[in-house]
Amino acid sequence: MAGGAIVYTGGKGSQYPGNITMFVFLTCFVAATGGLIFGYDIGISGGVTSMDSFLRKFFPKVYRKEKEATDTTQYCKFDSQLLTTFTSSLYLAALIASFFASTVTRSLGRKWSMLGGGFSFLVGAALNGAAENVAMLIIGRILLGIGVGFANQSVPLYLSEMAPAKLRGMLNNCFQLMITIGILAASVINYFTAKIKGGWGWRVSLALAAVPAVIITAGSLFLPDTPNSLIERGHEEKARAMLRRIRGTDDIDDELADLKAASEESRSVNHPWRNIIKRRYRPQLIITILIPFFQQLTGINVIMFYAPVLFKTLGFGNDASLMSAVITGLVNVLATFVSIFTVDRLGRRILFLQGGIQMLLCQVVVGTLIAIKFGTSGDGELSRTYAGFVVAFICIYVAGFAWSWGPLGWLVPSEIFPLEIRSAGQSINVSVNMLFTFAIAQAFLSLLCKFKFGLFYFFGGWVLIMTCFIAFFLPETKGIPIEEMVLVWKAHWFWGRFVSDEDVHVPSKLEMANEKKNGGAAVV
Repeated sequence: MAGGAIVYTGGKGSQYPGNITMFVFLTCFVAATGGLIFGYDIGISGGVTSMDSFLRKFFPKVYRKEKEATDTTQYCKFDSQLLTTFTSSLYLAALIASFFASTVTRSLGRKWSMLGGGFSFLVGAALNGAAENVAMLIIGRILLGIGVGFANQSVPLYLSEMAPAKLRGMLNNCFQLMITIGILAASVINYFTAKIKGGWGWRVSLALAAVPAVIITAGSLFLPDTPNSLIERGHEEKARAMLRRIRGTDDIDDELADLKAASEESRSVNHPWRNIIKRRYRPQLIITILIPFFQQLTGINVIMFYAPVLFKTLGFGNDASLMSAVITGLVNVLATFVSIFTVDRLGRRILFLQGGIQMLLCQVVVGTLIAIKFGTSGDGELSRTYAGFVVAFICIYVAGFAWSWGPLGWLVPSEIFPLEIRSAGQSINVSVNMLFTFAIAQAFLSLLCKFKFGLFYFFGGWVLIMTCFIAFFLPETKGIPIEEMVLVWKAHWFWGRFVSDEDVHVPSKLEMANEKKNGGAAVV
C-alpha cells in the first residue's frame, strides 16, 4: 500500500468473479437443515409442557397446581423450576458442547461437526420419546443440547464460507429459515398429538425430533468441505478445485490468494482462544458477545419456548393455545423470507433497526393489553376479540424479530472473524447464545409470576437498548468478503482505534490491481 496508508471508500470491498451455482445452493440448503433440529426443539418443548398427560406423568405437582389451586393467579400457574429445567437443560448442554465443537470444526472440518451434532440429537430424541422418568428426560435433553451446540457452531460458518460475498446474507439466513420451519412443524405436530387418545401424544412429539436429526446426519455425509476449511487443513489443490466449482468460473485466483493469506496467518496462531482477546480483535469479540446476548433479551424465546403455556396462562383453552402457537410459527416462517430477500440489498443495519422499533412497540402494546385485562392480580378472562388483539400484536412482534434479530443474530457473528480465530469466535457466539437462552428459559415462568405484565415492558426496555447499540456501534457488513472484513472495523468511527495499519492486510494481487487502477493509491 502506498506509504502504508489505507484509504477506505466505504464500498463493497473486492468483488470476486462468479455467481451462485446450483451446487452451492443445494449444499447450503442441506447444511441449513441443521437449523431444523434447533427450531424443532424450541417449538416442541412448550407444547409438550402444556399437555396434561405429560404433566401428570412427570410433573404431577405442576398439574395439581394448575387444576386444583384456587389461590394461584393466571401468572403463576406453571411456575416450577423442575419443569423449566426440562426445557433449559438442553441449552446448558449446548453451551458446553460449543467449546468442544470449536476444536472439531477447526481440525476436522465443518461437515463432521454437523454429523456429530445430528447423531447426538438423534439419540436424544429416542431417549425422550421412550422416557419413563424425569432422569431419562433430562439425559435425552442433554444429548439434544450437544447436537444443537455442534450444529449451531458449524452450520453458520459453513454457509458464510460457501456463499459468494454478495449473497452471503441470503444463504446464511436459510439457517434461520430452517429454525422457523422447525418451530412451525413442532407447533403443528403438538396441535394434533395433543388430541391422541390415551395420553401418549407427547411421546410422538418428542420422538419425531429424530426426523430433522436424520436429515442433517445423512445430509452431512454428502456435503463437501468449504475451501476455507480445506486450505486451513493443508489441502490447497482440493480447495482450488472446490472454489472453482462453487463459483462456476476458472477466475478464482484473487479469492484463492485471499484464502491462502488468511490460512498462513491462521497456521501461525497456535492458541486461537488466546489470540481472540488481543486488542485488534476487540471489535469482533465485543460484537459477537453482545449480539447473541441481546438476541435472547428481545424476549422472543418467551414466545417460542412457552407459546402454548403463555397463551393458556392468558386464558386460552388447550386447543386455542396450541393453535395460537401454530399461527405465530407460521408468521415466523413467512417473515424470515423478508430477511432472505432483502438482507443483501438493504443491508444488516436497516433490518436490525426497523425490527427493533417494531418489537419495542409491540411489547409495550401487549404488556398494556394484558395489564388492562388481568392487572396485578391475574384474575380475568379474555374474550375472543380481545384475545385476537393480543395474538395479532404478538404476531407483529414475531415478524419483526424474524426479519431482523432472528437471522442476523447468526449471520453477523459468523461473517466478521478472520479465519485464524473464526471457529473460536463462533464458539463464543453459540455459547453466549445458549447461556442466555438457558437463563431465560429457566427464569421465564418465575419472572412471569413475579413481574406479571411488567415482563413485557422489561424485555421492551432491552430492545430499546440494543437498537441504540446497533445504531451507534454496528458497521454495515453486506457485500464485504470475509477475509477483508478488517477494513470495515478500520473505517468505523469507534472501532477504528483498535485496528492499526499493520493489522490490515490485503493480498498482493488485489493491492497491485487497486494501485494500478487508482494511480498508486491503494483503495479498497
